[in-house]
Amino acid sequence: MAKKGKDIGGEYTQKILIMGLDNSGKTSILLCLRGIKNLLSFCSIKPTKGADIVSFKISNSNYNIWDFGGQEAFRKEYLENFNQYIAGTRKIIYVIDIQDVERYNLALSYMEEVINLLQEYDRTVDFSIFLHKFDPDLEQYNKNINENIVKEVINLIKESIPANFNYSIHKTSIYTIFEKSRL
Repeated sequence: MAKKGKDIGGEYTQKILIMGLDNSGKTSILLCLRGIKNLLSFCSIKPTKGADIVSFKISNSNYNIWDFGGQEAFRKEYLENFNQYIAGTRKIIYVIDIQDVERYNLALSYMEEVINLLQEYDRTVDFSIFLHKFDPDLEQYNKNINENIVKEVINLIKESIPANFNYSIHKTSIYTIFEKSRL
């Protein structure tokens, strides 16, 4: 199991990586995790360039969350230097934009590369897959999404992941102040 990183103040800090393609909603999830509830904060989000590290404390826990920009040039660099980025990580949140039907294969391919590197470097982390932008009334507003498409994506995820790899899949949305349902 990955160890907690030590903070300057002597307290332990949990390092969490948020990864996925560009425009998948990683920064929005980070804002929700920080407890930001003002929806206007979500309107001014700009693409993350490189890795943005945000540190904060909730109750008695310290967090360093690394928000990885998802543009292709950044993804290549993360994969090439993966062992450096993964050091001290307890959890990876891999985000797939459920509304970006055209890029499911690309998102799954990147996820497979991340999982392969975790196994290659023998790193055990809590790995969660967020099917993000699973917004209320989604099927009414996006005709490309329906329950069959979601089941197909979940099956593709399960086929992409090695049998001995532990993970969980969640439907997420920033609406109703971030909601997560285990699948």
